Amino acid sequence: METEAIVLCQIGPSAKAFEHRIVILPELGSDEVLIESEAFGLNYADVMARHGLYKEAPPLPCVLGYELVGIVKQVGSNCPSEWIGKRVLAFSRFGGYAKLVQTKVNAIVAIDNLPAEIAMSLSTQGVTAYYMSDVVSPIRKNEQVLIHAAAGGVGSLLIQLAKRKGATVYAKIGSEDKRDLAKKLGADFVINYKTTQYEVELKKLLGNQQLSASFNPVAGDTIKKDMKLLGPNGRLYLFGGSQLIGGKFGLYSKLKFIWDMGFVLPIGLMMQSKSMVGVNMLKIADSYPEVISTCLQEMLQLFRNNEITTHVGGVFTDDQITEAHELLESGKSMGKITVRWN
Repeated sequence: METEAIVLCQIGPSAKAFEHRIVILPELGSDEVLIESEAFGLNYADVMARHGLYKEAPPLPCVLGYELVGIVKQVGSNCPSEWIGKRVLAFSRFGGYAKLVQTKVNAIVAIDNLPAEIAMSLSTQGVTAYYMSDVVSPIRKNEQVLIHAAAGGVGSLLIQLAKRKGATVYAKIGSEDKRDLAKKLGADFVINYKTTQYEVELKKLLGNQQLSASFNPVAGDTIKKDMKLLGPNGRLYLFGGSQLIGGKFGLYSKLKFIWDMGFVLPIGLMMQSKSMVGVNMLKIADSYPEVISTCLQEMLQLFRNNEITTHVGGVFTDDQITEAHELLESGKSMGKITVRWN
C-alpha cells in the first residue's frame, strides 16, 4: 500500500531535510490498525532526530512522528472491527508524518470531536508530563518544583500538574513573552534565564528551602546547577538534551555537552538522598505500553474535568513543515505545535 509522507532525507536544517514522497507501507499486522491522518504533532525529539542526535530514530530516509489524529480505515485480524470508522488519537513508533499510518491497536483511543490540536497536546507531551509528575516519582504537597522550558508542550502541562498536587512552582522561561502564559497556568515564580542566572535567582527565591524536584529537558551545564539546588529527597527528571542543539564544533560540542553535565557517583546520591530519573517514553512504550495508555487516559480525563488546559502554540499545513520545525527549534514556541494535511 502506498501513502504520501513527509520524509526526513538528510540531516541538517529543516528547509533541506524534508521531502514529500510516496512511501510503501508493509502488510498490516494482526494487532495493528490503519489510520487516515488528518493531523500530526511535533515533538522536540523530531528536531533532535533531524540533527542526527536521536539514536532511536530509524536510518535515513525515514518518516518521523509519534502521534496523529485520524479515522481508522482498516484493522488487523486480531483487532475489533468496531474500531473501523472511529476518529482516534494514536501513538506511532515513528511514521506519524504520513497520510496513512499503521500502529498497534493498543496505542489508539477514541476522541470523538475533540480538536486534533488539543488531543495531541495531551498525547506524547502530556503522557511524558503525567508519567513524571504522577507515576515514576510523584510530586507531593508543599514541594518546591523547578520546571525548565516551562512554556513548552511538556512544561506548560507540568506547571498545572504540579499545582494540582499543591507544589510551589518555579517556571524557567527564555523570553518575556512567555511570562504571562506561565503565570496564567499557575506558576508561583517565573525566571527568565536570558536576563538573569536562573540558579542564582532561584536560590534567592527559595530562601532557606531547597528544591524538591527539577524537570529538565535541557541537560548540559544545567544538570550541575540543579543538583546543587536539590535538597534531601530531591529528584532531577532528565527527559531531553536541547542544549546539545546548536553546537557548532561537531564532536567537540558533544564532548563539552557531556563534560558540562558532570559525573555523578551513586554513593554520593545515596549519602545526599538525591536521585536522577532518566525518562525516555519510547522505551517505556516498548516495554510497558499499558503505562502509556493509562497516562493518556488520565490526561484526557483531567482535561474533560477542567482540571488542566492546553495551549496551542501553532497550527501549520504539511507544506509548512519547514516553518513548523524552525519554530519548535527556535525555542520561541509555546505549547503544542501541530501540522494538518491539506
